[in-house]
Amino acid sequence: MEVITQILLVLATFSTVYSLKPGDCEVCIKAIDKFSSKLSDDVKKDPKKIEEEFKIFCKGTKTKENRFCYYLGGLEESATGILSELSKPLSWSMPSDKICEKLKKKDGQICDLRYDVEIDLKTVDLKKLKVRDLKKIINDWGEDCQGCIEKSDFIQRIEQLKPVHTEL
Repeated sequence: MEVITQILLVLATFSTVYSLKPGDCEVCIKAIDKFSSKLSDDVKKDPKKIEEEFKIFCKGTKTKENRFCYYLGGLEESATGILSELSKPLSWSMPSDKICEKLKKKDGQICDLRYDVEIDLKTVDLKKLKVRDLKKIINDWGEDCQGCIEKSDFIQRIEQLKPVHTEL
């Protein structure tokens, strides 16, 4: 009886290691939901058709979803491919969070993907942001910050560009 208890304890530990916490795999879950909502009923039943459609879906992706496609093998330049780990469970109508749990077991990077937090420039205190966030704001605007070394330089440049890039 004691052996069975130990085995159950070990199995419970393994299942909690791979179970998702709130906020985990947000890119994976949203990308799968977005993708599966575009599939017709006949495609949803055939794993091979799902894989073909996923490759088409991936051609139109950007940033984090594009990286997700890369990890699964949905892009031509993908180094590996674990599309069957997506297509088979999807053909069984498995929920996206459970599919992401399975994918996490194969490649932990999949659940490390996070969407960037939008910064509201009308209310944010730029002095409280990190330099990388300040650089990202400038880069997202398609601008540069020649000679910016100190944090105050980046803040000054953002303040200078703010009227051009935000609607007040």
